[in-house]
Amino acid sequence: MRNRGEALADFALRLRGTPYRYGGATLDGFDCSGLVFYAHRQLGLVVPRTSRDQAEEAEGIKPRKLERGDLVFFKIGSRQVNHVGIYIGDHRFVHAPGAGKPVTINSLDDEFYAEKFYSAGRFWNQLPRQ
Repeated sequence: MRNRGEALADFALRLRGTPYRYGGATLDGFDCSGLVFYAHRQLGLVVPRTSRDQAEEAEGIKPRKLERGDLVFFKIGSRQVNHVGIYIGDHRFVHAPGAGKPVTINSLDDEFYAEKFYSAGRFWNQLPRQ
């Protein structure tokens, strides 16, 4: 049986191509934290709505211990976490990168994301909401 991290990663992969929408958390469009919020909700898991709150409340994970479905957090042009993606394995993550760009896959090894990487966390191991 697959764990919820695997299910979360697979679900996020099916959202590729969904348009970016600032503040979006539906199939009409996602921002980065809206994608995370929506994907977790589909599995009955409750997570905060913003990337900063997600980073603060997630169970901390060492980058070398990343598993599928974990979250990767970034500080892009900010002193605070302001971007998040869902890890899918092989140093890759699914995210809503920004205006004009649909949900896509990037690598943690890409120079841009490697330089901006801040932390990793996990929510998928929590008990589902009853």
